[in-house]
Amino acid sequence: MSMTGVIANTLTVIIGSFIGLAFRKGIPEKVTSAVMTGLGLCTIYIGIDGALSGNNVLIVIASMVTGSIIGTLIDIDHAINRLGEWVERRFSRGKDGKVSIAEGFVTASLLFCVGAMTINGSLNAGISGDNSLLYTKSMLDLFSSSMLAASLGIGVMFAAAFVLGFQGLLVLLAGFLAPVLTESAIAEMTCAGSLIIIAIGTNLIGVTKIKVANYLPAIAIAPLLCRLVSLIA
Repeated sequence: MSMTGVIANTLTVIIGSFIGLAFRKGIPEKVTSAVMTGLGLCTIYIGIDGALSGNNVLIVIASMVTGSIIGTLIDIDHAINRLGEWVERRFSRGKDGKVSIAEGFVTASLLFCVGAMTINGSLNAGISGDNSLLYTKSMLDLFSSSMLAASLGIGVMFAAAFVLGFQGLLVLLAGFLAPVLTESAIAEMTCAGSLIIIAIGTNLIGVTKIKVANYLPAIAIAPLLCRLVSLIA
C-alpha cells in the first residue's frame, strides 16, 4: 500500500489552482464569461464521452433515480452550498458574480475523481503499491486545475481535499473494494458520474440550474447494483 500517488495528485491540484487563480486576476470579465461558456461546452463533451462507457442502461437508470431520491431527501446540494458559503465568508472578499465556491468545488471534484484512471490507479496503489497511474493522472490534473481555477475560482482548490479523501479511502480499502469494483462496475460508475458532469456543463453555460450534488449517491449505488446483478445472474 502506498499513498504517495494520492499525495502527489492532491499537491498538483493545489499548485494548478494557484496558477489558475494568479492568471484569473488579470482576465477581463467578458473574457472570463466566454471562457466559462467554453469550459461548460467542454464539460458537456467530457460527460458525453464518459457516459458512453456504460454497458447496462438499466443499472444507470436505477442508480440515477435511487441516487437522486437519497440525495434530495438529505439535500446534499444545500449542505455543500452552506459549506461553500462558510468558506466564502472566511477566505474570500465576496462572490465574483459568476460562480460560487460550492459550484467550483463540486465541478472540480467530479472531474478529478470520476473515471477509470482514478479507480484503477487507487486500487493499484492500495493492492500492489504501484502509483504510476496516479502519477500520470497528477500531471493531467495539474493542467486541468489551472484552467478550471481560472474560470471557476478558489472552489477548485478546495477540491484537493476531496481528491485526498476519496482516493485515499480507495487506497486504504483497496483489498476490500477490488472484488466489488470490477471492470463492469467501474464502467457504470463512470457512466453515472459522467451524466452528472453533463448536468454541470449545462449549468455552466446557463441552460439549466440542476442541483447536481443531489445526484452524487448514484456513483456509489452503481457498483452495488452491478454486484447485486452478478449475484442474481
